[in-house]
Amino acid sequence: MARVIGIDLGTTNSCVAVVEGGNPVVIPNHEGSRTTPSVVAVGESGETLVGAVAKRQAITNAKNTVFAVKRLMGRKYDSPEVQRIVESYPYKVVKAPNGDAAVELGGRVVSPPEISAIILSHMREFAEEYLGEHVTDAVITVPAYFDDTQRQATRDAGRIAGLNVLRIINEPTAAALAYGLTRRANCRVGVYDLGGGTFDISIMELGEGVFQVKTTHGDTFLGGEDVDIRIVNLLCQEFKRLHGVDLREDVVALQRLRDAAEKAKIDLSTAREVEVNLPCIHADTAGPKHLQYTLTRSQLEGMVEDLIDRTVEHCRMALGDAGLEPEELDEVLLVGGMTQMPLVQQKAAALFT
Repeated sequence: MARVIGIDLGTTNSCVAVVEGGNPVVIPNHEGSRTTPSVVAVGESGETLVGAVAKRQAITNAKNTVFAVKRLMGRKYDSPEVQRIVESYPYKVVKAPNGDAAVELGGRVVSPPEISAIILSHMREFAEEYLGEHVTDAVITVPAYFDDTQRQATRDAGRIAGLNVLRIINEPTAAALAYGLTRRANCRVGVYDLGGGTFDISIMELGEGVFQVKTTHGDTFLGGEDVDIRIVNLLCQEFKRLHGVDLREDVVALQRLRDAAEKAKIDLSTAREVEVNLPCIHADTAGPKHLQYTLTRSQLEGMVEDLIDRTVEHCRMALGDAGLEPEELDEVLLVGGMTQMPLVQQKAAALFT
């Protein structure tokens, strides 16, 4: 019987898994990592780069390096969400003939499902090398709050990648399954999923090994990317105050800022302060200019607290729709990279305990 793989097609990172001995096993990529950056680029010689190798060359090839394409899936170019991307991302987002958002990559217009298909093909390749057999059947996860258009775009990506998509599964449900909650007796579970680009809260009831999703709330344009953008804007404002130059007009500088912002965000989950140091980020007739800025955890939390509060409001609405009080949940899972942020954990703990 042909093996079926499960793929988490994430905004920031993707991964692929297979069930072995009744347990899910995440398959490592060529570099030994369990996750692969959801980044696609076209190099100078026209070759397609995927994953970590694409991310590493982004600074010197910003216009031809596409990341966070999941945020464009199933969206129209004129939508407010896409316009925010147009203003803040170094690669070019364009309007397709049907009005959808698309990107320019390697001198041609490419749809978000085509970009996602490249990532999915990469995931399948890892699985085939691990299993030693050809793989065609797959299950792909999507945010619970994805609409029908976004789900269809994900199916299209799988089809373009040559996969037979057996099912599209909501990410919170997949998380609950992966945590082995089906082995528990009857219980109520909340899954708080804050990733790179999307947020979901799902309230589920488990009985006799079967999940029933009672209610779901979320925002398909709320995640770690928004935190990164806030940090980038802060650094740009500081540099403009000191030197009178807007770094957002320089795509190479913008990509360097994005990388530094993401690293600062991650480091501040464990450190109280970090120093952002970007030498020679700009040069003029007076010589090179450097960016040096100390960012504290409390400063970052003050900058993004409104974003985290939006997730709490969605949680309250989900509990209200399910007719439950927070203390009636038997378990709450925090899923997604952004839940490593202490402020997120504090807000979730204050709500659910």
